[in-house]
Amino acid sequence: MRAVLGLMWLLHWLPLPVLGRLGEAVGSLLFRLIRKRRHITLTNLRLCLPQLSEAEREAIAKRHFQVYARSVLERGILWWASEARLKKLIQIDPAVPLASIQAGPTILMCPHFVSLDVAGVAVMLESSLCSIYTEQRSKVFDEALRKGRSRFRSVKLFSRAEGVKPIIRAMREGLPFFMLPDMDFGAKDAEFVPFFGVPAATLTAVPRIAATTKAKVIPVIATILPNYRGWKVSFRDAWENYPGDDMIEATRFMNAYIEQEILQAPAEYFWAHKRFKTRPPGEASLY
Repeated sequence: MRAVLGLMWLLHWLPLPVLGRLGEAVGSLLFRLIRKRRHITLTNLRLCLPQLSEAEREAIAKRHFQVYARSVLERGILWWASEARLKKLIQIDPAVPLASIQAGPTILMCPHFVSLDVAGVAVMLESSLCSIYTEQRSKVFDEALRKGRSRFRSVKLFSRAEGVKPIIRAMREGLPFFMLPDMDFGAKDAEFVPFFGVPAATLTAVPRIAATTKAKVIPVIATILPNYRGWKVSFRDAWENYPGDDMIEATRFMNAYIEQEILQAPAEYFWAHKRFKTRPPGEASLY
């Protein structure tokens, strides 16, 4: 793993157009070689985008592998490039909502697009934050990830195993919560809520934490700019009257919102994840 990190560090000095094209070439190769992830990706696309032809879904899947591999290599820029270089490459539209963050508890809801780490950096360039992350098997990579995600401001990263109590304390101390709510972590603390019409085990943490802390929820979406110019991070309007009294309905609203964002840049969503791994009782695996 040290060798991989060393390679990432060396590559981060390359101009983004060169690094981006290299990542896309690697992704095209992986699309052919990694049959298991290709199968997961195409299965997810068949379930979520049945209106498309098989050829259209395969084109999205191939492009997804390209941008995902590219995002891995480009992470070196996020972890080691200068603040000045990052500000040139990250287009923020509109600005980081500092006034809203400073006005009271805030959840920055960031779906799993491949450039989600860019969204985190965009916030860190302007504000401290707190977040939950999954500990990596490699201690070397885990340390690099933690340093990379907390090098500009005071960032509190909590392991998923610690639960939500540390997050709530940090929010009450004034830190916005940067949250990634749309992966399958099993049935615990989740409800089966439709995702593109398919029941998906979905964490109810966003509405529950919003209700507990009286936090506003501001979606933040990170996508790739054309022509290898960098990335765009968009802060949407805070959800009104959210979450209400029905946590399941609030979770359903969140999934529907994410669906609409995915349709704007379908290849950039994290389709290689087993989003429907956990099934309702009695239902067979979809993979």
